[in-house]
Amino acid sequence: MRALFILSLFLFNSYLVVAQDTDSKPATRAIYAELGGVGLPYSFNYDFRFDKTRMDSWGMRVGFGGYAMEGDSFFSLPVMVNKLYGKGNHFFEMGFGATFLAFNNDTYTNCYYDQNGIYTCSSTSDAGTNFILDIDGSPSVMGVLNFGYRRMPTDGGFMWKINLNPIFNNNGFWPLFAGVGFGYAF
Repeated sequence: MRALFILSLFLFNSYLVVAQDTDSKPATRAIYAELGGVGLPYSFNYDFRFDKTRMDSWGMRVGFGGYAMEGDSFFSLPVMVNKLYGKGNHFFEMGFGATFLAFNNDTYTNCYYDQNGIYTCSSTSDAGTNFILDIDGSPSVMGVLNFGYRRMPTDGGFMWKINLNPIFNNNGFWPLFAGVGFGYAF
């Protein structure tokens, strides 16, 4: 009886191991932080593949980023469609999308005594800002492209990427903006 119990336990455990191997799916989602890149100064992103059974397929990424200091603030929301080309853990990543921007520049007040001795204040405000390219006003949109390398483990885990991200808007085109990202694939 004891031998039958041990044999049953062994067969049950073998079945579980085989079931786990056949049910494993590739890591088609990732969360990561990116310095530079399509989020502009930095961003936190969620990336997923439309086909959950293949890593080398079309997907999408959505993120947010920005900063706030000394009365100035900047918020970015990158949205991009991308495709991974490759096998195993190594992929060429190519994509296109838009980064939505909102910012607030401090209003500077210039106060002085005029020639008649009257204390006068005038406000000046920078209606636009500059981040690589001039941005006319807030809110605004920048077009973004993505060409780079992504190292993403097939079973999940630590992932990293490095990209060249040309950016453009109505004020011009900048082809040499880049980004690097680190995160977790699952």
